[in-house]
Order: sequence, then C-alpha cells, then structure tokens
Amino acid sequence: MNMSGSGHTLSDVALDITVECMDERGVRHEIDTVLGYRSSDPFAVAMTFITSDGNLVWTFGRDLLMRGTESPSGDGDVHVSPTIGVSGRAMVSIELSSPDGHLVLQARAGDIHDFISRTAALVAPGTESDFFDADLLISQVLAS
Repeated sequence: MNMSGSGHTLSDVALDITVECMDERGVRHEIDTVLGYRSSDPFAVAMTFITSDGNLVWTFGRDLLMRGTESPSGDGDVHVSPTIGVSGRAMVSIELSSPDGHLVLQARAGDIHDFISRTAALVAPGTESDFFDADLLISQVLAS
C-alpha cells in the first residue's frame, strides 16, 4: 500500500511512472506520475502528476483506461488510445481536457498493462460493485 506521511492509505495499488508530453513549441517534457487505485473506489483510477508547483490529480474510470489500451476510448475530458511513440515503442496516449487547457500524455504501454493487471488482481473487472460502498458515498455527499 502507498502511504502518505500522515499514515492515511492513498491507494491499494500504486505505480510510479514517467509520462511524456510535448509543449506548444514541440519540446518534449517528462512528468513523474503515480497511478493509483483503491478497492474502496473500485471504478476509478487516479493519475497524480508530481510537479514543482504541487501535485495535480486527475481521476477517471478504470474501465476507460483498460479499453483505451486496445482501441481509442473516451468521451468528455479524458480520451485514451494505443499509439506508437517516437522511438517506435508501444505507448498509451492519455488526453486530458479542462477549461484551463489541453494536455496529451504518452505512457509506456507495459507500465499501463502492469498497473491494470495489479488492479485486476485486487478487484476483478466486472466485480467492482461488490467492493463499492453506496451507503458511505451517500453519507459523504450528505455531509458536504
């Protein structure tokens, strides 16, 4: 388990990866990223980008990530698709959009497949609802 300094569990599965992106000038950048998955939130994965300005977290569906490794998938803010990187290596493209901007990232396909396999070992695809606590979600929504 990945633990923060405060001792709170952040994720049951965590994988440190480096993603690549290009800026508007065509300059390639690498961003240290942590992929995270919690069985208590079994439908979602989190991508935490480690930056000098602080961590930035994007959360989206695990099923979207799984589907996107095989064929282009996604509607709205997140699109995932298989691609080939400039080095000829198999990659997964993750496209993020918000009112503040648009970013296209590439992660090594092997890293994404490793992460998905580790999440599936914890919560098999199709069994997510067995791990989902609807009562807890309702109480959290009502408390906010």
